[in-house]
Amino acid sequence: MKAKSISVVNAQYISNYKVKLFFNDSTVRIIDFGVFFQKKNHPQFNKYKTISNFKTFKIDQGNIVWGKDWDLIFPVYDLYKGKIIN
Repeated sequence: MKAKSISVVNAQYISNYKVKLFFNDSTVRIIDFGVFFQKKNHPQFNKYKTISNFKTFKIDQGNIVWGKDWDLIFPVYDLYKGKIIN
């Protein structure tokens, strides 16, 4: 029997850079993306440091993504485990 892939089915903005993620197995995690923005400085990502831009995320194909062309995306399994950077 094939294991079910983990995917994000919904996301809710909480505050600052925190987002509540809902996964397809009923797991819920609150992820603080602020740590990522503190450690990563890149022109492609910097526009999402502005909260109004950060809040424009969407769910697409089981991922939380920012931007029309997936400017910012994180591995779903890492989000599921509650981590976003090494």
